[in-house]
Amino acid sequence: MSDVNHVILIGRLTRDAELKYTAGGYPISNFAIAVNRRKKSGDQWVDEVSYFDITLFGKSAEALKQYLVKGKQVAVEGELRQDRWEQDGQPRSKVVIVANNVQLLGGGQSTGGSGPAQSGYPPQGAPAQRYSPPQGDPPQTQDPPRQGGYEDDFEDDIPF
Repeated sequence: MSDVNHVILIGRLTRDAELKYTAGGYPISNFAIAVNRRKKSGDQWVDEVSYFDITLFGKSAEALKQYLVKGKQVAVEGELRQDRWEQDGQPRSKVVIVANNVQLLGGGQSTGGSGPAQSGYPPQGAPAQRYSPPQGDPPQTQDPPRQGGYEDDFEDDIPF
């Protein structure tokens, strides 16, 4: 059995995303999100906040930079990575989330979190956008559009 390292979080940005470039010109975006959890403490419900640092690489980092602003609600899918370094002779470490997919959800804090913002991103009439880093090479050919319904997507020889 193989190990699994997969995390999905929905939260709000705690600050605007920073966009930096490596010496080779590769884009890296860093931002943080806050994820709230309500729990009962005695007779009262209290909010418990957890903060997570996120790193996003490549063209997605550049494309989303202008939309990743403080208060914006996002869904982040990725994996946990442990950064290790030494500071003043002491070993240090920090767990960060390396994002594979970031999806813009609602607006800022003022929208009340009840769905996508009425103004801002995405523009009215435009579909919501989802950014993912490319997974391998794009296909060399494109299949012609299919006719008919979804049943055309299945082969006749179903093995079960």
